[in-house]
Formats: sequence, C-alpha cells, structure tokens
Amino acid sequence: MVVVLNTFSIAACCPRSGALGIAISTALPAVGGYCSFIEPGVGAVATQSWTNPYLAIDALAGLAGGATATEALQRVLDADSDADLRQVGVVDADGGTAAWTGAACTDWAGHVAGEGFTVQGNMLVGAETIDVMVAVMDATRDRELADRLVTALLAGQQAGGDKRGKQSAALKIYGAEAYPLLDLRVDDHSDPVTELARLHDLAKVQLQPFLDSLPRRKKGQAVPLSDAAKAVIMLPPDRRPRDTGEKA
Repeated sequence: MVVVLNTFSIAACCPRSGALGIAISTALPAVGGYCSFIEPGVGAVATQSWTNPYLAIDALAGLAGGATATEALQRVLDADSDADLRQVGVVDADGGTAAWTGAACTDWAGHVAGEGFTVQGNMLVGAETIDVMVAVMDATRDRELADRLVTALLAGQQAGGDKRGKQSAALKIYGAEAYPLLDLRVDDHSDPVTELARLHDLAKVQLQPFLDSLPRRKKGQAVPLSDAAKAVIMLPPDRRPRDTGEKA
C-alpha cells in the first residue's frame, strides 16, 4: 500500500539544546504515524507526497553511520525507482540539512533547506505557505524548538496550507533520551493545526510535570517522583509547568 500524504512540514534541530523535531499537517488522517521519523542524537526526517517511510528509516541509518544529510538523502533517493514522486526533508544532529521535491509531486510543491531546518510542502495553495514558515523559523531562533515548530506550522496554515483542506497534524520532539520529549497528534479535526497548538499549550501545563519525572539515562536525574506526584494528583487546571532547564 502506498500512503499518499500531500503535506506541509518542518524538520529541525535546536542549535542550543540539540533537540530534534518535526511538525506536520495534511488533509488525510494520522499524518504523524507515517511521515515523521526521528532518531535522538542522529537526525529527523520528514517523508511525504507519495510517501515512502523507508526513505526516512534508511536516511536515519545513513546518518547514524556517519553520512551527511546530503549524502544520506542522495543514497535513499538513488535506491528508489519512484523518487520523482517523493518529498523529503532531512536534518542531522549537527544542524546539517538536505531536502528533495520530486518533479512529479503535485503542484504547488517545493522546499527550502534553511539553517538547521527544512521546510517542505506539496499540493499546496501556493509558495506562500513555505515562505512564511521559513520566515518564522528564521525569526524565532531564541525560542524553544516545539514553540518554533508550532508557530511555523500555524503560519503555514494561515498562508493557505494544503489546497484540499485540513484533517490531521502532529508534533514530535526528541532530546537526548530514547523516548520523545513530546509527541502530540491530531488525527481527524476540522482545524488540526490550531488544535495541535492548543494541545501543545495544554501539555506545557498538564503533561509536563509527569514528563519531568520520567527516568533518564543521558541527562541526569529526573524530577523526584514525590515532587512530580504533587503536581500530577492536582486537578488538571491547577497544574503548572516546571522549569527543569531542559529546553525543547
């Protein structure tokens, strides 16, 4: 089965924390499950259009083996007989970037490989969607990665987004650990990007105390369970985010 996800997305690496993330939206359900791939400490790959998840999986393997973003992307495209139908954005853990838009992707289609991020989209209303997302990413380098990605995705949607309409959106962030810092999905909604932004704001207040308490292998001790429990047992509206110093 070929999954057709004509989509707009951002893949990025935070220059301060090293966190890796992807934000993405499309007019089909469950975009987060098939187009966003991240390996902590290695890279992030968004794969879309006539989606081939193995492009992302194999590109990450290439990055892990020492390939640059450009080399990893070229290798997987060379091995794909339908590369002209694909769209891919690759960001490595050092902020190196590479992107591809096949000639057979549905108009409007294009990408920009920026400093530490790639923005890509196909079957869009127009180039403005990509242009405003790039502008947001360039203008928000001092903010946390998750905030940057959500703000850019919102701007892209407001500039037109997918010309078929709206249905799903997702945000995924990894830090040093093998599990994600944040993994939010909107799988079927009339305004998925706005809903994703709402969930992100909600997660800062109601989810973060629990996430702060998760065991860690690479970033030292987590927040003590006793402290986290004080927040988690509160009613959801009463919870407040903690500043752990670990920025996403």
